[in-house]
Amino acid sequence: MNRTGLFIALTLALVFGLIFTVYPTLDLSIAARFYNPQTKIFPMGQVHWAILARNAAMWLAWAFVIPSILAIVVKLFRPVRPLMIPGRKILFLLGSILISAVLLSNVTFKTYWGRPRPAHVVEFNGDKAFVPWWDPRGTCPKNCSFFSGEGATAFWTYAPAALTPPQWRPVAYLGATLFGIFTGGLRMTFGGHFATDVIASGLVSFFVIWVLYALIYRWPSTRLTDEEVDAWLTQLAWPGYRWRQRLFGRNIGPAPRVRQGQVAARNSSRRPT
Repeated sequence: MNRTGLFIALTLALVFGLIFTVYPTLDLSIAARFYNPQTKIFPMGQVHWAILARNAAMWLAWAFVIPSILAIVVKLFRPVRPLMIPGRKILFLLGSILISAVLLSNVTFKTYWGRPRPAHVVEFNGDKAFVPWWDPRGTCPKNCSFFSGEGATAFWTYAPAALTPPQWRPVAYLGATLFGIFTGGLRMTFGGHFATDVIASGLVSFFVIWVLYALIYRWPSTRLTDEEVDAWLTQLAWPGYRWRQRLFGRNIGPAPRVRQGQVAARNSSRRPT
């Protein structure tokens, strides 16, 4: 998640954006390769192994974040115990997948960007007009094509890749890229998304992850410590924990504040090196 990666992503966004803006029907040409005009369907959508692979890809992506979810559940139930996973890691993984794959993709774009899916346009036996990637005025009422939610989830694996040891990060980034291309490409063969939907999902996920990584780990003005995240979750969960303890006749008092050592560690981590 360095400046080189950001430059590459911005370059790809510019190149693909220009190509598919000048030649918008290229999306149709690519989708046509997966369409059978005799049967008038996208045949891969009925292949058993492809359906299993689609479902497995989503389970695999979410498997990276399930430990963080469990750690928060345990922390909220027992705030006196430290987090089982470093606080910044939890914040980074959960925040990035919720923003990229849930909030931006499924809640925002796929709800208000009315681009029909390939299987729904007239060129592929549908009843809706094709619109290019940049046009939100399509006739899809909900759960629309732009941009791919499953693609965003698959490309989100850039986030756990960013937390691997430095010597393994190039391999991890390559694996995340191939995983995103495979998953997004599979959705294209199903007639579920155009090429630009998948490309946009990868770029959006990368940009979200890059910014969040910088906010949490890199930029001195916003950089956090694991102790701070733990302390915030403790204070959040303390009222409910105190109420449950009072049911058993125990008065545990107010939530503990951030210790002086934690503040010192934060200030030290923010000094430029």
